[in-house]
Amino acid sequence: MSGLIMAAQLLLGLSILVILHELGHFLAARAFGIKVEKFYLFFDAWGFKLFSFKKGDCEYGIGWLPLGGYVKIAGMIDESMDTEQMNQPAQPWEFRSKPAWQRLIVMLGGVIVNIVVGIFIFWMMTFNYGETFIPNNSVLGINPGKIGKEIGLKLGDKVVAVNGQEVVRFEELISSKVLLGNTTLTVLRDGKEIAINVPDNILNKVSDLGIEEFISRMPLRSSLIDSVLPNKTAVKAGIKVGDRITAVNGTPVSFDADAQALIVKNKGKVVNFDVERGSEKLAINVPVDTAGTVGLRFNIADIKEETINYGLFASLPIGVNQAWKVFSDNGKGIWKVLTGKIKANKAFSGPVEIARKVYGGEWIWARFWASTGFISIALAFMNLLPIPALDGGHVVFLIVEMIKGKPLGDKFMERAQIVGFVLLLSLMVFVLGNDIFKAFMH
Repeated sequence: MSGLIMAAQLLLGLSILVILHELGHFLAARAFGIKVEKFYLFFDAWGFKLFSFKKGDCEYGIGWLPLGGYVKIAGMIDESMDTEQMNQPAQPWEFRSKPAWQRLIVMLGGVIVNIVVGIFIFWMMTFNYGETFIPNNSVLGINPGKIGKEIGLKLGDKVVAVNGQEVVRFEELISSKVLLGNTTLTVLRDGKEIAINVPDNILNKVSDLGIEEFISRMPLRSSLIDSVLPNKTAVKAGIKVGDRITAVNGTPVSFDADAQALIVKNKGKVVNFDVERGSEKLAINVPVDTAGTVGLRFNIADIKEETINYGLFASLPIGVNQAWKVFSDNGKGIWKVLTGKIKANKAFSGPVEIARKVYGGEWIWARFWASTGFISIALAFMNLLPIPALDGGHVVFLIVEMIKGKPLGDKFMERAQIVGFVLLLSLMVFVLGNDIFKAFMH
């Protein structure tokens, strides 16, 4: 069932974004009197389509191949590769007859709409839900995983600064600010500050093992018992709410994570807890089941959250900032791939990974819209890449034309479009294959 929910969210989110992206091109073209012959969600490859109707001089429809969508603009060399039309004399209502600056706006229309949609979603999300975060100065410490320990982090460390800037929100520790770029963490350990460097290529390992193996999303809790589950071994052994575990099999513990690690290590065995109960100190033997649990939950009150609520207009700059962060993170990620710091198979995700990791297996509307806003900005960035067949490729050719004072030849544009198609098709095969590989490997 979760797979169907993932697929449904992905299909709905991308359909909304594709329609709005193509609407940007459509409205810009119509504003300059350019004829638009087709407006399709998905591709009607080889003439097959699920649904269509004609209104005025434009055909609207849904294709069968769910790899995006398109508008067919008269007099333009695009994915339709309609060379027959291009061999006819130019008409005043065609794309090629319009000034370069108008054609540039038409090509940027989809990207502009995606950016505006992303900003709008982040704006409304901030207005409706505010910003909820864990204040970093309230946490007991971090719980690093395998990757975090490899770079020198330890259980209970407090990360107080990133590149010299104070960490205000705990969530910053697993943000792109830390995972992208040369990052230095200022760590408070045993009352002393030490510097720990996060390597440039850490995303390669995070992609393989997950963010929890760098720093857990949840800060540490104390070893104070918050609740004891009924019918589990801990309650039968006499553990009570309010007890504090100070040692497991003689090994001192201070946090939930080190206590849990020792419990899991002793699956199917009996462990000895040193327990503080008020002024009493007790030793209690507790059997650990084969799943590595005893039925304890630790003090959730140690994790404090704050929510900042904003008015309608105060939410707007927050939304703009979130959109810019997504856009710039995409740019930094591409640069790291180009410079060899991150492997391409670790950096790029296709529809399967987006469905799994971005939307998830539960239909939560807040998460759906946040994910759709993120993807809208990512689509804007990807479409701006200077690849023929993408909007960015057309933009580059138009800028060259404006500098030269004359358009590039039709033959050149046709060949460039074919090269672009081959590149995009290769990329699609790569990311889809990569997605399937990751799905089976994890």
